Amino acid sequence: MSRIGKAPISIPQGVTITINDNIVTVKGKLGELTQEVKDIAVKQQDGQLVVENSGNSKELNAKHGLYRALLNNMVVGVSEGFTKELELVGVGYRASNQGQKLDLALGFSHNIVMELPQEVKLETINEKGKNPIIKLTSHDKQLLGQIAAKIRSFRKPEPYKGKGVKFVGEELRRKAGKSA
Repeated sequence: MSRIGKAPISIPQGVTITINDNIVTVKGKLGELTQEVKDIAVKQQDGQLVVENSGNSKELNAKHGLYRALLNNMVVGVSEGFTKELELVGVGYRASNQGQKLDLALGFSHNIVMELPQEVKLETINEKGKNPIIKLTSHDKQLLGQIAAKIRSFRKPEPYKGKGVKFVGEELRRKAGKSA
């Protein structure tokens, strides 16, 4: 049995959960998410969501913990939401947005323009003397992480000076330069 899978998910006020066959739908003030659950039983009991494992194979134990984590992320997402912040470290690196279009100047010959889906709220913060910050907010944790990873992949932080796009609070492994 998975230790994570055994823990029940508490359902906050204002969140409704519908279970039809093997599809779980979670609705809240920030949006609606659906997830298909295979081989695992999901039940709603007195204000909590319980994920039950029917067998004892290694694959079912893994799915038990996985689906519990996915359902918990859905419940937290529609009630509170998730936020990721990316920082642009480097001279001349800039970020701006017009609605859902993100415009990045990352030292290439042309700017990178990226259209973001409607589920993700975009905000760019440019303060004088500080690195530009891209703030992404969404109720879907999976989509948010995917978009943040895509933005980071345009210019990953390099290990010598630390220039590039990094997550706020991320610790980079730095290398020493040439020894004289």
